[in-house]
Amino acid sequence: MIRTLEDFWMTWKHESQSTLKILNTLTDESLNQKVYDEGRTLGTLAWHIVVTIDEMLGKTGLQLKATPHDAQKPKTAKEMAAAYKESSDEMVQAIKAHWSDETLLEEKDMYGETWTVSTILQVLISHQIHHRGQITVLMRQAGLAVPGMYGPSKEEWLSFSGEAPE
Repeated sequence: MIRTLEDFWMTWKHESQSTLKILNTLTDESLNQKVYDEGRTLGTLAWHIVVTIDEMLGKTGLQLKATPHDAQKPKTAKEMAAAYKESSDEMVQAIKAHWSDETLLEEKDMYGETWTVSTILQVLISHQIHHRGQITVLMRQAGLAVPGMYGPSKEEWLSFSGEAPE
């Protein structure tokens, strides 16, 4: 639960670093990976995480220079990772400049419902975690090593000890 901006910073720092690790691991070739024919591509999911920063925080009225939610998806993984880092950094700076702990209690219209700013920030974090999970499945299908986020990944365990725990 986010009760103060400090609560948000502590969580966002780890989660945004984890997202950036994932995005920096993607290759241009992997961006077209799908689970099934009608499914989203890995690149579409990655770009969705990037543009959601502007989409969700824009609905709060916060003025920020994040990648616009309607921006065209770039062709390279490197551009996506850079856009995510820039948007995340811009969001942090804008919040620090314009919000206080009291802002977290303000209610905003979000997708036809009324959410507090605190809830919006929590959903932003959860949303990115949800899509990172989808992306890791697609990464494995594309033959990419998944970096650890909440501890070592299988590949990291193997490099430590030669075997991964079951």
